[in-house]
Amino acid sequence: MELGEVLRDRRKAAGRTIASVAMDAGLSVPYIANLENGRGNPTVAALDRLATALGAQLEVRIGEDEPTPPPSVGTELLAGSERADRVVAQLAAGGRRTRVAVRDDLVRTLDALGDLLGQPPAPADLDRLLDLVLLAEISSSR
Repeated sequence: MELGEVLRDRRKAAGRTIASVAMDAGLSVPYIANLENGRGNPTVAALDRLATALGAQLEVRIGEDEPTPPPSVGTELLAGSERADRVVAQLAAGGRRTRVAVRDDLVRTLDALGDLLGQPPAPADLDRLLDLVLLAEISSSR
């Protein structure tokens, strides 16, 4: 996940505008807009002020290289699916959850499904899960 997407998701989940975050962080609106769009080279101090303005804490870690775990099947399925991107955006549009949280839950669910079935889920399984989630979302909004 890119920094800009994390910042935007966190800001939107809090129901904040770029202008209100900029004021609280003491940064300019164009600066934050550029960061959210993947441009710019922020300092640690600016990131710390942004995190504080968004009610978060900045964590910077320098440590030993740990072996990177292989990507999960759920992550790989979601990465290759435009439909999943649309569904994630739709579910996050309600403002109750961020795209990051929705995506993480879908990945965990797909991985758990693979454990349950004893084989990795296929793209058809992802489509079925997305259908189920959308149906549940529709019925809960009634």
